[in-house]
Amino acid sequence: MASLALAGLLLADLPGVGEEMRSYVVTGDALMEPLVGGKGDPARGAALISDRQRSLCTLCHSGPFPDAHLHGTLAPDLTGVGARLSEGQIRLRVVDMKRLTPNTIMPSYYRVADEQGRRVATVWRSRPILSGADIEDIVAYLTTLKG
Repeated sequence: MASLALAGLLLADLPGVGEEMRSYVVTGDALMEPLVGGKGDPARGAALISDRQRSLCTLCHSGPFPDAHLHGTLAPDLTGVGARLSEGQIRLRVVDMKRLTPNTIMPSYYRVADEQGRRVATVWRSRPILSGADIEDIVAYLTTLKG
């Protein structure tokens, strides 16, 4: 019984649990409307960017984040991304970069892929990697990176 309670607690912490995924409209190379009501929190976004267990951003990207020695070099440096891309462009890239670059190694953070034939843990099936609120927090933070 204790293991069921623990599993319930862990499941409650997963992105997308209790949150219905919203549909969205892509306009050109951007997703103009937030995935949740209102703007995200840049401070939470900064924490998520650096969280190597949840967002995984710094496994591939470098930027003005803590622990520079742990940053990856497989993807573009995110320094100044808020000056290069609009909020909507950043949002689409986090939500589903595969729409823009189908062969990218960047995960689609707000998409539930066809899992048939893939090894996806049961607890993660039919769930996005990040919640809509998480993505809005990351977008809010990345838009502050102007230089």
